[in-house]
Amino acid sequence: MRIHYLQHVPFEGLGYIETWAGTHGHPITVTRLFAGDPFPDLESFEWLFVMGGPMGIYDQDRYPWLASEKRFIEKAVEDGKTVIGICLGAQLIAHVLGAEVYPNRFKEIGWFPVTTTEHARNSRLFGGLPEQFTAFHWHGDTFDLPDGAHRLAGSRGCVNQAFQYGTRVFGFQFHLETTKKSAGDLIANCRDDMVKGDYIQPPEEMLADSKKFETINRYLDELLTRMEEFYHESGR
Repeated sequence: MRIHYLQHVPFEGLGYIETWAGTHGHPITVTRLFAGDPFPDLESFEWLFVMGGPMGIYDQDRYPWLASEKRFIEKAVEDGKTVIGICLGAQLIAHVLGAEVYPNRFKEIGWFPVTTTEHARNSRLFGGLPEQFTAFHWHGDTFDLPDGAHRLAGSRGCVNQAFQYGTRVFGFQFHLETTKKSAGDLIANCRDDMVKGDYIQPPEEMLADSKKFETINRYLDELLTRMEEFYHESGR
C-alpha cells in the first residue's frame, strides 16, 4: 500500500504514522507544500494523509498553494482514495466537503479527554478505541460536520473532534500521531499559541509523561491496522 502525505511546515511531519508505515512495509512519498513540491499523480498512491500546520484554511494570500491543495484533496476524495486529515488537514477536508471552518470558542493545546460517539463505538474501525481517552491537541479552529458525515468524537472544549465521510474519508482534530519529539517541535515553533486559557497547558506539563505519547501512538497503530485489514478484505 502506497502512502502519500501533504506537509505544510517543516516541523509537522507524519510522527508515529511513519513508524507504523515502516513496520508494515508501506512506501511513503511527500508533497512539501512549504517548499513548492508538485502534487503527485493520483495513481501513485492509495492513502493520503493531510497533516497539520499553524496556518488557517482561508490564508491563501499568505499561502497561495492552499487553493491548489484543496483541489487536490477534492480530486483524491472523488477518486476513492483513503483520505485522512489531522488538525489543519481535517479542517481542509471538511471545507472541501462543503462545511464551514471557523475559530473555536477555545484553543486546545495539550492533553485533554476525548469522548467517542455511539457511531464510533459501533464501528469496526473505531470500536477498538476506549469510550473516553486522553489525546494530544494543538488547534484554535474547528469545523462543522459536512453533510452526510458522521461525528466520531468530541470534547468539552470542541464539539466536533472527528468525523467520517463515506467509508474512506476521515478528519481528526486531535492528534494520535504526536510523539514526544514532535510535541517538542510544536512547542519550539508555535510558542505564540501558548497564551493563558482554559484548555492550554504549559510546555513542561505537555512533555512530562512519556507514557501518554506511547498510549496515543498505540491507539493509532491499532486503528490504522484495522483500517488496512478492512480495506484489504473488502478489496478496496
